[in-house]
Amino acid sequence: MEKRVMTDSKRRKGLTVASALLGGVLVLSACSGGGSDDPKGEGGDSSSQAKVDEAAAKKSSEAQIKITPKDGSDNASINSAAAVTVTKGTLTDVTMKTAAGTAVAGEISADKKSWKPGAQLERATAYKIAATAKDSDGRAAHENASFTTVSPANSFIGNFTPEDGSTVGVGMPVSINFDKAITNKADVQKGITVSSSSGQEVVGHWFNANRLDFRPEEYWKGNSTVTLKLNLDGVEGADGVYGVQQKTVTFKIGRNQVSIVDAQTKTMKVMQDGKTIRTIPISAGSPENKTYQGQMVISEKFKETRMNGATVGFTDDDGKGEYDIKDVPNAMRLSNSGTFIHGNYWGAKSIFGSVNTSHGCVGLSDTKGANDPNTPGGWFFSHSIVGDVVDVRNTGDKTVAPDNGLNGWNLDWAAWKAGSAV
Repeated sequence: MEKRVMTDSKRRKGLTVASALLGGVLVLSACSGGGSDDPKGEGGDSSSQAKVDEAAAKKSSEAQIKITPKDGSDNASINSAAAVTVTKGTLTDVTMKTAAGTAVAGEISADKKSWKPGAQLERATAYKIAATAKDSDGRAAHENASFTTVSPANSFIGNFTPEDGSTVGVGMPVSINFDKAITNKADVQKGITVSSSSGQEVVGHWFNANRLDFRPEEYWKGNSTVTLKLNLDGVEGADGVYGVQQKTVTFKIGRNQVSIVDAQTKTMKVMQDGKTIRTIPISAGSPENKTYQGQMVISEKFKETRMNGATVGFTDDDGKGEYDIKDVPNAMRLSNSGTFIHGNYWGAKSIFGSVNTSHGCVGLSDTKGANDPNTPGGWFFSHSIVGDVVDVRNTGDKTVAPDNGLNGWNLDWAAWKAGSAV
C-alpha cells in the first residue's frame, strides 16, 4: 500500500510539471504574434497593415491644395505672392490673417478653384493662410502656410509724378524718384513703360541712381493721353533689394501753353497752340542775381506762400534772409533751387516791363491777398497748370540744370537718349 501511494504522488508531480510546460508554450505562442499555424495573417502581419493603409487611403480626400508662397517664405511679394489653388476638388473656406490676428479680406473664384486677397499686402508683415477644400465625394482636405512679406529694407518704391487722373501741361515729364539707389538700371527701366495716345516715342533718362524721367523728343501733343505702367514687382533693383509696385497710371495733357519770358524786353508772351494770347510786363532777376535761362516746367502752384531768402542763400550780415515775405501771391515753382514765377505786390508798379529787380525769380504785378484775378499775377496763375512751360531767355545767366526741377527739356534728344539704360 505504501508503495502505491508513492507512485500517485510522483504522478501528480509529473502532471504538474507537464502542465507548467504546456502553459509556458501557450504563453510564448500568444506573445509571439502567431506562427506558421496562422495562415490568414490574423495575428498582425504585413498584409494586414497594407489593408489598414488601403482603407485609410480610401477615406482621405483627393483634393490637393497649393498655397503660395510656400510655408516659411520671407521676402514675399506684397502684390501677387499670396494665392490658394486646388486640383481634384473645390475650395470651401480660406482664411488669411496677420500674425497679430488681423483678418485679410479675400475671395474664392466663381469656379471655386482659386483664392486671392482683395488688396495689396503690407510690407514686413507675417501672414498665415488656412485653406479647406473638398473632393467630389465631399471629403475634406486642409492646408496651412505662413510667410513674411518683403521688408522696407529689402524693397524699393518709385515715387512718381504726375498723379493718376490729373491733367497737366505739355512740358510735364514722367519723373520717378526711387527711395533706394538703383544699380540694376536696365532691369528696372525694362519694368517701366510710358506711352502716349499721340504715338510719340518716349524715352527714359537716368539723372542719377535714384531718378528716372521719361519724355518725348518734343513737348507732348495737346489733349493726348499718357499711360505709365509700373511692372516692378519682384524686379531686383540692387543686390537683395526688390521692387513691389504693380500699377498703371494715366494722365491727360491739356492745351498747349508755352510762355516766353524775355529778360531784355522785360515781357512775357503767353502762347496757346502757338498763338500769343497775352503779353505781360515782368521783372526778372537783377544784374547781380540773374534768372536762370532755359525751358522750365511749372512743378507746383501756391495761391500764397512764404519766401525767405535765407533758404536759398540770400542772407544779411546777421544771418537772416535779405527778404522774408510771408504771403507771396500766385506763386509757381520753376526749379528746385528756388526759382519761381509769382505775383509781386511790394514793388512799385513802374518796375514791371522796365527794370529787372528780383533775386532771380520772375515777378508779375499783383495785389496783396491774391484775390484779384485781373492783375497780371492773378490772371497768369488762373491760366496756368502744372506742366506748363515757361521759357526764359536773354538773362545773361547759365541754363538751368536739367535735373533742377522738371527741366529735362534743356537736354537735346541725343543727350537725353544717351541717359537711357536700355
